[in-house]
Amino acid sequence: MDAVLLAIAFLVILAGAELFTNGIEWFGRKLEVAEGAVGSVLAAVGTALPETMIPIIAIGFGGGAKATDEVGIGAVLGAPFMLSTLAMFVTGIGVIGYRNRRVTGTAMSVDTGVLVHDIKYFVVAYSLAIAAAFLPDGLSFLKWFVAITLAVIYGVYVKGHFDAKREAGEDDLAPLRFHRLDRSGRVTDPEVPRLRIVTFQVVAALACIVGGAYLFVGAVNSIAASLGVSELLLALVIAPIATELPEKFNSLIWVRQGKDTLAMGNITGAMVFQSAIPTIVALVLAGSVWHVSSDSALAFASAFMALAAVAAVFGPMARRHTLDGKALLVGGVLYVVYLLIVTGELLGVIHIG
Repeated sequence: MDAVLLAIAFLVILAGAELFTNGIEWFGRKLEVAEGAVGSVLAAVGTALPETMIPIIAIGFGGGAKATDEVGIGAVLGAPFMLSTLAMFVTGIGVIGYRNRRVTGTAMSVDTGVLVHDIKYFVVAYSLAIAAAFLPDGLSFLKWFVAITLAVIYGVYVKGHFDAKREAGEDDLAPLRFHRLDRSGRVTDPEVPRLRIVTFQVVAALACIVGGAYLFVGAVNSIAASLGVSELLLALVIAPIATELPEKFNSLIWVRQGKDTLAMGNITGAMVFQSAIPTIVALVLAGSVWHVSSDSALAFASAFMALAAVAAVFGPMARRHTLDGKALLVGGVLYVVYLLIVTGELLGVIHIG
């Protein structure tokens, strides 16, 4: 029964994310914002909502139980890890797979300025968040200061994208899913939906995401208890694989269409969002659990793997101002390395912490 609930939760979350992304991109069109803002902020926030709602629901509405807080912490740490490793790898595979139909082949036509902007903010925000986990108990009050700093960092990041100038030309958008429900709107304009129906779709999508996240947290707790597996590790490894499917799916679509800045910005923007907003929830509501100990060392090790993946992929890009899809495959290597470490820990072959 728990497995069925988990599957239902995945489907509900993903359906909500798809609706939200579709709707939020139409907001971008109506606001006439730059491509970087659409990919790194609007689309990134939309597709990041599933994995974001899991820690918010777990920590904020879990009644303060340690096991539930660990699910939330695992989800917070798992999101940047999966984005910087598995999501990059899948996107790289997409670039290679579609190379014959792409004008640039495996070379990615990206705005490196947008991606460097994203990565700088991610490294600063995530490093600060992880550093807070090493604070001794006597300085735990500083976690509130870190949370406020992260909020400011993300606000400045978003402002930077929205202040960017929009280039001439507009990318094609998929039809708004709910546009067909607005009969009078379709009579007025069969192509461009009205703001009211766009808003309705976004609200409905949010309801799906919140409901799916609530079901997911309950199912993870139950399965972890029956298997005798740490809730933190289960949420760290399992949750982000499913909840980050929106980023992977959207990036593959954009890669096929040659919209590489949107494809990569969707991932890097989500990384910035995940390094700040969900972490704020963890620092404020579960500060005692956001702490490196013998029990949590393996989970926090994923953060260092994420930073290593970012350095390997985007360090050379920043120097050369070019990005090849093949470079993204290193994310898959680091993902497998971490899974082997987790497996060794669970089997008692190695011990971290």
